[in-house]
Amino acid sequence: MTSTQILTPIAAALLMLGAGASVQAQTQTSQGGAAAMSFFVTSAGSGKGADLGGLEGADRHCQQLAQAAGAGSRTWRAYLSTQAAGGQPAVNARDRIGSGPWQNAKGEIIARNVAELHGTNNLNKQTALTEKGAVVNGRGDQPNTHDILTGSQTDGTAFAGAGDMTCGNWTRSGGEGAVMVGHHDRMGLDEQPPAKSWNSSHASRGGCSQDALKSTGGAGLLYCFAAN
Repeated sequence: MTSTQILTPIAAALLMLGAGASVQAQTQTSQGGAAAMSFFVTSAGSGKGADLGGLEGADRHCQQLAQAAGAGSRTWRAYLSTQAAGGQPAVNARDRIGSGPWQNAKGEIIARNVAELHGTNNLNKQTALTEKGAVVNGRGDQPNTHDILTGSQTDGTAFAGAGDMTCGNWTRSGGEGAVMVGHHDRMGLDEQPPAKSWNSSHASRGGCSQDALKSTGGAGLLYCFAAN
């Protein structure tokens, strides 16, 4: 045994202290990454199709998932619009999510501000990760879950008129109705712009239930943004 292989008690203690500090630093880095996350796609839907309990219920879902991932200190909002109904004005998704910038669980910037988010953003299958940092299934995967609920037009505003694009403003899980969805992977059946839209690709078909959402490639997932 050489002298370099013999550790004095003091040297051994310093080595252990250094290892402990390294583990602590890694933990702090991990916690810092979670705390810095300001955008994610939900890893699960409500389980009740497009019935999210309204905007309040959808926001709560985002907040709970963020909390579980270590990012609960922020105020989380679901990227959803509602339509004017019952004397209540419409709500635009773009007005609910703060001013940015937003980054995913890996620190990748999605968009620096609201204008960039609705213009040339960095949202695609590789960056639109869940709160756990996982990739969401897209077109070609089994099952395909690239339909993300938004109820919005491409500029992030609500739909006008009598046509339902929010399944009763996120309170209906059965019967007639439809909801506008976007494709997080920017892929669809054709190469036309709607198929590549992250927030306004097509309306669901067959109603507002979980099965109806699955029929077009969805699972009732949401975009969540930190508003602060």
